[in-house]
Amino acid sequence: MIKTHLVSTVLRILQKTYLTHPMHEAFKHDPFHMLIAVVLSQRATDAMTIPVAKALFAQAETPTKILQLPLTKLETILRPIGFFHAKAAALKKLSQLIVTNFHGKVPKTKTDLLSLPQVGRKTANIMLTLFFNTPQIAVDVHVHRITHRLGWVHAKTPDETEVALTKLIPKHFIHDVNRVFVRHGQEVCKPVSPKCSICPINTYCPKIGVKTSR
Repeated sequence: MIKTHLVSTVLRILQKTYLTHPMHEAFKHDPFHMLIAVVLSQRATDAMTIPVAKALFAQAETPTKILQLPLTKLETILRPIGFFHAKAAALKKLSQLIVTNFHGKVPKTKTDLLSLPQVGRKTANIMLTLFFNTPQIAVDVHVHRITHRLGWVHAKTPDETEVALTKLIPKHFIHDVNRVFVRHGQEVCKPVSPKCSICPINTYCPKIGVKTSR
């Protein structure tokens, strides 16, 4: 049984270690920009996504303007990020539904967010947390991996991990969960050979499933 005070201790350390996240800082002022950036980040790194998203918004910063952008032009902008044909088509469809169904504004409920193409539970939860004052735990590969290594959850899927973490993590930490675990996973707690020697929460981690570390 994981004790709440242990969870709180780990999250406080991670909060102090990772004060911000590059994606959040780049697009925190506009929910549409954040939504598009998160969709573009699928199968791409943040370092690749941020400059491409910024280049896109320099030419088409609203769903209406993305619809007006010729598909070939959109694909050219997205080309550096990979899968640019599929992502360009997805952005067109996403923008069209936001214009048609939500008057050009990103919807504010989970049900409506999940009705959008390319928007799953993780993306919806990020949007709800950052913009609509209804914090949710967004589980991606980093959150799923690290919380299993910590022994906090024993779930097979990200959705099951989300349910388990929602029961476990105190509400006042929920807003920070995705940010701190994503950065920790990107920088320290790697999928293979994590950097345990410099890990700020090394003392509290049983390293479940870790075979080799640095």
